[in-house]
Amino acid sequence: MQVNGKNYHTIWVHPDNNQTIQVIDQRKLPFEFQVIELKTPSDTFEAIQNMTVRGAPLIGVTAAYGVYLGLVNSDEDTWKAGLTQNAQYLKSARPTAVNLALLIDELISKLVNCISLEQACNISLQEANRMRNREIEWSEAIGDYGCELIEAISKNKNGAPVNILTHCNAGWLACIDWGTATAPVYKAFLKGIPVHVWVDETRPRNQGARLTAWELAQEGILHTVIPDNAGGHLMQHGLVDLCIVGSDRTTSTGDVANKIGTYLKALAANDNGVPFYVALPSSSIDFTMKDGIREIPIEQRDSEEVSHMEGELEDGQITKMRIINPLSPVANYGFDVTPARLVTALITERGICKANPADIQKLFPER
Repeated sequence: MQVNGKNYHTIWVHPDNNQTIQVIDQRKLPFEFQVIELKTPSDTFEAIQNMTVRGAPLIGVTAAYGVYLGLVNSDEDTWKAGLTQNAQYLKSARPTAVNLALLIDELISKLVNCISLEQACNISLQEANRMRNREIEWSEAIGDYGCELIEAISKNKNGAPVNILTHCNAGWLACIDWGTATAPVYKAFLKGIPVHVWVDETRPRNQGARLTAWELAQEGILHTVIPDNAGGHLMQHGLVDLCIVGSDRTTSTGDVANKIGTYLKALAANDNGVPFYVALPSSSIDFTMKDGIREIPIEQRDSEEVSHMEGELEDGQITKMRIINPLSPVANYGFDVTPARLVTALITERGICKANPADIQKLFPER
């Protein structure tokens, strides 16, 4: 996708040093565009945990490169033991997004029979690159399927923009390219379909206001940033045609874990007859889980994300300031679970299906 007119992905191998992985530092956006380097598993762990990189598909791919970086920093005598240790270490970076563990396990399964460190390094880099490219392909396919939904609504609006509400950032920054929830928007825009996106600010880290809005602006797509609690009001007044959100973990029964506040949007959509879609690759489906509310681990993050806010002063200086009473305690739940009954359908790389076990299984019979 576009950054100041130049095409970027969110993660790539350094063109001059294949033992260095480069990523966009999403903590700095939209005020500063900065690329940082990951050279060790520790660099990778910290980048995932502190949200230098975030978004379920990107976290998984970053972790796969972290396994590779662990190998290139190993020696012939200890690499096998270190492989297992690094895998467990990287899995602990963030608990909710299932992609993290799934992609690490997939990669480890390709390395267990390696007979040398050199072979393991070569295969791990090859596999991490394959996973990266696969996520791009999946995101683009999600965009194609989701675009059909937008196009169908557009035909009934006589040229008026299709109003899409999204939550958090499920764009190309959260993936490698295209995104999940935003991929249908980008595809529709490229086909000349008039679209307008309502962008939830998404407190406490403001991924909507800071990241999704920045993405859409870079592509020239009409959008408006709104407070998190405005979505229901817009739906009541017929100003939202459909909601599309992403997912950090979806169960085999269709329950969806996504950024905190998603459940409230689903409730409002249900009350107002607004279709509520979840766009996700199969790497975000946890086929071992059935009850999302009881089984999905919900990350609780640092209180400072709620008690403080970062912004740009009039002189261009970036600063962080406290916004609540210092004596007040904070609860910072990172995610909530939307029950399958509130989800109109899932948009995946294999097509669109209802959020129930039978329809999910039809798309993914091998799972």
